[in-house]
Amino acid sequence: MESKDLTTLEEIKIYSDPYRLQILNVLNKMGRPATVKEVADRMGDVPAKVHYHMKKLEKIELVKIVSTKEINGIIAKYYEPFAGAIRIKRGNDTEEPVIKELIRSETNKLLSELFNQNRERFFKYLNNDEESTSMLTNTTLYMTEDEARNLFKELDKLLEPYKNKRSEADQEYEFFATNIRSIE
Repeated sequence: MESKDLTTLEEIKIYSDPYRLQILNVLNKMGRPATVKEVADRMGDVPAKVHYHMKKLEKIELVKIVSTKEINGIIAKYYEPFAGAIRIKRGNDTEEPVIKELIRSETNKLLSELFNQNRERFFKYLNNDEESTSMLTNTTLYMTEDEARNLFKELDKLLEPYKNKRSEADQEYEFFATNIRSIE
């Protein structure tokens, strides 16, 4: 699976913006390349605002234009979200304490937003009268660094067949996980 490493403060700030996370979420849920107008319509917002944020995401390669089509004299650009793993990694500029703290702050904002979005989805489905297959788990695992890397790769492989599979019978499930090494 392809991965994208975010190493600069600018990249992390672009990615951690809650509105941009919503854009990525909408694109992923659509399951096909989409125009800014289509995304804006799904979000109930104006295309100009979505376009501005889409350009920011394109700058750091979290979306890309996969095709264009002329519609009534206007060139419609079809965007697709980055399909791989997105990781925040330390870059060369993180040696400065101020930069380190800013990256930490942006990463905290990102994690909080992802957590809040998933928490809302979890309770939305939990409050639904239908029987749900929702699950919440928190497990401590014991392994070496190499075993942890292999586990994460295997988990990615396990999830891959379900990411873009869409049929009439398929139900949509959200999967949210954090994996960190405990520091005592």
